Amino acid sequence: MPATERLYYHDSRLLEFEACVISVHEREDGQQVVTLDRTAFYPTGGGQPTDTGTLGEARVVDCIDADHEEVWHVIQGPAPGVGATVHGRVDWLRRLDHMQQHTGQHILSAAFVRLFDAPTRSFRVLEHECEIDVALDDPTDERIEQAVDLANQIIWESRPIKISEVTADEAASLPLRKEPAREGELRVIEIADFDLTPCGGTHAKSTGEVGVIAVRSWERAKGLVRIQFMAGIRALTDYRKANRSACEVASFFSAGREDSPALVDKIIEENKKLSHRVSELEELASRVEATELLKDTDSGTRVITMVFPNRSADSLKHLAQALIAHPQVIALLGSRDGDTARLVFARSPDAPGDMNALMRRACSVIDGRGGGRPDMAQGGGKNVDQLAAAIEDAVTSLKSNPVQ
Repeated sequence: MPATERLYYHDSRLLEFEACVISVHEREDGQQVVTLDRTAFYPTGGGQPTDTGTLGEARVVDCIDADHEEVWHVIQGPAPGVGATVHGRVDWLRRLDHMQQHTGQHILSAAFVRLFDAPTRSFRVLEHECEIDVALDDPTDERIEQAVDLANQIIWESRPIKISEVTADEAASLPLRKEPAREGELRVIEIADFDLTPCGGTHAKSTGEVGVIAVRSWERAKGLVRIQFMAGIRALTDYRKANRSACEVASFFSAGREDSPALVDKIIEENKKLSHRVSELEELASRVEATELLKDTDSGTRVITMVFPNRSADSLKHLAQALIAHPQVIALLGSRDGDTARLVFARSPDAPGDMNALMRRACSVIDGRGGGRPDMAQGGGKNVDQLAAAIEDAVTSLKSNPVQ
């Protein structure tokens, strides 16, 4: 079967075209696949996602770079007949987005090479952002922002972007930013006086069409620096979301957006102090509560069972520790903490029972997990309705085998 002529190679802004249907077949998942003699649809590859659009009356939901240089169009809807001429239409906003991200990647990657001799090892256009993995030594916010500033300078100069076809011999004499991934004739993307690299993706006609590049975050990953960035439409959308969030936070303080970080830091520090104070008071209250719970109990081994509404695991632990500070006490405590069942089992040093074994048994009842030491164990599960039953089972187990 002849190779599919790729119209996007010559014009990334070509959105409508006529083509002849070469073949139609069905995949194992039941989807129809159409092969054309020519197409403007870009298939997934090189880190860039597929185009979508329409083919006749059908919806193109995916394009695949198949064997023998064919492009498969995965469609939903009526399939055209073999030999028929069909009209294809590419979704413009998706194509524009991918052009901006891909061209933006070329510019940003070239900036890292220019400034730090740091080549890009991989590139991905994800659903909301893009990623490049860069071989950058000693990464810092300042160094990355330097590259971003240079990239945006190139964008705002609106430098022309030229696409050329070159032979392997011609490519060997060119100062390409990266080695070609294929042999034979190459498609080369040139950003005037800035970058020259082989690539088969869709690109803008000038750097100005990219609009702007913004980096969201970076991290070390597998010996490289993984940089999350956005260009063009995505950068604007992300700014709007970030600005909306920042303004909402600022409104809580009746302050300006720029003042919010300092005010949030202040509240966090105050909250840490308050949390520490609450913990101290809760320990004190737990000792009083423990005394009240034990006040009317008989002598000998005393088993305290309680199920509380909306009590945290830490609060249960404080009460359990206060109870087992008394001699011959076993505390089997539970709490309905929202949609989660919490359990804390503990015993005094002179009381019998293996709390770890009891906890594992109880967690099987509440569909959860837990464990600990023979004298104290914690756990939780999803089956809140069985919380009381789990504690009753623990009591029964203690009575039948107190020295387990």
